[in-house]
Amino acid sequence: MCLIEEFNRIKNLTIKGYRVDRLLVAKAIDIKKEYYVAVTIDNVRGDVVIIASADGGVDIEETARTAPEKILKFYVQGQKTLDESRWALVAAQLFSDVRLQQSATVIIARLLKLFFEKDCSLAEINPFVINREGNWMAADAKIIIDDNALFRQEKIRGLRDLQYDDADEMEAKEEGLSFVKLEGNVGCIVNGAGLAMGTMDAIKLLGGQPANFLDVGGSSNPEKVLSAFRIILRNKDVKVILMNIFGGITRCDDIANGILAARRRIKIPVPLVVRLTGTNEREAKEILSKSGLTPFTSMRQAVTEAVKLAK
Repeated sequence: MCLIEEFNRIKNLTIKGYRVDRLLVAKAIDIKKEYYVAVTIDNVRGDVVIIASADGGVDIEETARTAPEKILKFYVQGQKTLDESRWALVAAQLFSDVRLQQSATVIIARLLKLFFEKDCSLAEINPFVINREGNWMAADAKIIIDDNALFRQEKIRGLRDLQYDDADEMEAKEEGLSFVKLEGNVGCIVNGAGLAMGTMDAIKLLGGQPANFLDVGGSSNPEKVLSAFRIILRNKDVKVILMNIFGGITRCDDIANGILAARRRIKIPVPLVVRLTGTNEREAKEILSKSGLTPFTSMRQAVTEAVKLAK
């Protein structure tokens, strides 16, 4: 079947909700041997590390599980260029042929350069192969760019295809919110990523299912609370909204004012359960009590109530 016929056959298919509109065609490679090489960040060591294996390729995860000693690590020790005198010891373990050691070193040095220049959190060649002619080829590659550095990467940002991004997640990001849609029915508005994760765990522990991860961050801007409500309420599966606020940098009274602003400006057709504790907690409770809302102090009580209402 020719490529045009094949494309016409699949172009109207929908896979996981996305329509196929492009077809990637790659030339077949006669592979003699596969390797794995990547540059990433070791958060424990606080350093950039080159990870490589002569038993790698597409089965690298299996190699890491069954033979971790075959995964070699080379820490750059704060340097942005490859120290070839130190790297030579690793290269000798990976490649028996001196010519391959030298040519692979050039490629890995360029991969490291790319990693720093493009603000990557991962730059990976997998599989890194030797073809039948004895030459190196990147049969496949992947890079992950740090979202926080995209303002420095105008060209890369321009390549982004927004049709594959969730519209609510994009809007949340523009509003300074961290949001991920899930499959449950308990909407969550929380401040702090750790507390948000803990809140979702508590919901599941008590028999519920979270509808989203949403972190309003450390800001006390009531408008962010309003934006959070708007985004969550677009999900018709949400049966209750749980607000779990631990006031540190975030002021509880500003969150309370954000709740009242949301109730005035948009319709909230589901029950609202609020837990507030911390900075200006007393003031916040007074504000909410006057509007007919009684917030909880205990996280467990609030989560229990939200799960009950969702059912």
